[in-house]
Order: sequence, then structure tokens, then C-alpha cells
Amino acid sequence: MTQINHETLELNGVKYIREDSINDNAPAKDLDGKPYVVIRSRDSGCHAGYLESEEGNAVVLLNSRRLYQWKGAATLSQLAMEGVDQKGSKFPMEVIRITIYDICEKIDTTEKARQSIQGVPVWSV
Repeated sequence: MTQINHETLELNGVKYIREDSINDNAPAKDLDGKPYVVIRSRDSGCHAGYLESEEGNAVVLLNSRRLYQWKGAATLSQLAMEGVDQKGSKFPMEVIRITIYDICEKIDTTEKARQSIQGVPVWSV
């Protein structure tokens, strides 16, 4: 069934929203109350995902992608606010759940950045 209104289109149970209705600076949408964050760790690099828990210098992320290589953002902070060049970035597939130790940075993301990160094609060798 297709449903259309001024802001959204629902097609086969999937809701699409108008691109111009997205506030670039709005916080990323939560997953059941869990915020979408970008983290940097000392030993395992940078990751993005939904923050399930945090204890000391360890975090558990859901639906997480390792941020292997990116273009279109000079820093991790800019990546978390503005997103990336999807064609020039290399992010492997999402993992369901990951525990990352020795984090040294955690940044809340904008909705624009979340969509950009999740929209990067899966990279593999």
C-alpha cells in the first residue's frame, strides 16, 4: 500500500521523508532511546553506532560500522556533524553488537551524518 502526505511517502511498509525536510543540525534519531555516536578508541580505531551502554572507558555499540577510511570530512568531529563523501569512503559492513575498550572520544551525531554514514556502500576486499 502506498500512502503519501506532504512530508513523507510510505511504500511497502517503508517510510521515506523529503530530503529538504531534514534539519542538518538535528540530533540523530535514536534507536529505542539509544543515541547514534561516533567514537575513537586507542586500540581499535573509529566506529559509529547506537550507544547501548558505557562504563568507564568502554562502550557497547549496536549496528556499528568501523570507520576505516573517509573523504569529505577533515576531522572526526566534522564527520559526526556533516557526514562524509559516500563514494570516497570505505566502511565495512555493520556488526550487530561490539564492545570497544579504551575509548578516548565520543561524539553525538546529527541526523544528516547518521544517514551519510549508514549510506556508505559496504566495503570489502
